[in-house]
Amino acid sequence: MSDRRSFLATSVLASAAALLATRTATPLHAANSSDDGDLIGHGDFRYRVHKNWAQINPFRVHLDNCHEMVQDSKGRLVMIGDDPRNNIIVFDKSGKVLDSWGTYWPGGHGLTLANEGGDDVLFVSESGWARSLDDGVTMVRQNGYVAKMTMDGKMIFTIGHPMTIGEYEPEMGFQPTETAIAPNGDIYVADGYGSDYILRYDQHGRFIQKFGGRNNEDKNYNLANAHGIAVDTRDPADPKLIVTSRGQKAFKYFTLDGKWLKTVKLANLQICRPVIHGEYVHAGVCWSHQFGAVDVPKPWLYQSGFTMVMDKNDRVVSCPGGEQPVYKDDVLQPVQQDAERTFYHGHDVCIDDDENVYVCQWNGERTPPVKLERV
Repeated sequence: MSDRRSFLATSVLASAAALLATRTATPLHAANSSDDGDLIGHGDFRYRVHKNWAQINPFRVHLDNCHEMVQDSKGRLVMIGDDPRNNIIVFDKSGKVLDSWGTYWPGGHGLTLANEGGDDVLFVSESGWARSLDDGVTMVRQNGYVAKMTMDGKMIFTIGHPMTIGEYEPEMGFQPTETAIAPNGDIYVADGYGSDYILRYDQHGRFIQKFGGRNNEDKNYNLANAHGIAVDTRDPADPKLIVTSRGQKAFKYFTLDGKWLKTVKLANLQICRPVIHGEYVHAGVCWSHQFGAVDVPKPWLYQSGFTMVMDKNDRVVSCPGGEQPVYKDDVLQPVQQDAERTFYHGHDVCIDDDENVYVCQWNGERTPPVKLERV
């Protein structure tokens, strides 16, 4: 058996052990205590919570962390998780599971959909994080890659470590967390868990450029946990990139050829990828607490997440699952999780064609995506 096949097989057994451990563990705090039907959100962005939307048989379809979700051209909701027994789960809008596949990505993280000549394709980011083979709980780091896939799971091509094309030194990690596809087909890869560069390739996977990283003379280009990226076409004549710099609690805007435009600071919100819908940017908020302010052994596991909505003027207008956002002197003030603790960690949002939002959660105690019905 090859090393990779052996790793994946062992990961399956490790995931099963972790499942038992998770079910018997005491939660860090009593998140997800709100009931189905509760209303959350603010202003024009208010939603009814449906935590039991997904109809999943846990003996047939396997969940660990729910990382991201997209809606395809047929109206199906396609989710990626990091349980390598079935990384991809496909739902209809009623929550019924239509399909599940994928045994390739123990660190399955990013999921981007593009349409090529009328056909949907998926770009999957394998982040390189996987469970330890020893205890099935400890996370270990390895290099990742990006895979371009058909909707039924056939590999088209992969993008591997930039060291192989002379763009990274051998000691530099490559752990991609997200991709974005430009109107001309160019592929932007956010190396958010690796070396914090944004790498640009053409539609065939040929390298064009990189920018970002951590040690630029112009600090506007520095990224800290470049967790997400999106192509912003709200102004079709002037498309831009929005890049998450989660460690800086900010979105950074760049031109499509990598020139910094502006930084939008988001107070205490450690946001995930930007999801553009209409005139607004939505995102999951993974954490809202300061890591040093909680008395727990692993503060990154403390569950303080929710979601946010930002308008075209870069102003946060709603925080479903969190407190109402407040500005003083045009500066966003810290926003905390709501008293009901609707979510654990907001990792991604998907907005369907009925304006409903589906929230994927990391460290969500193996819960499926939560549906927020727009009201």
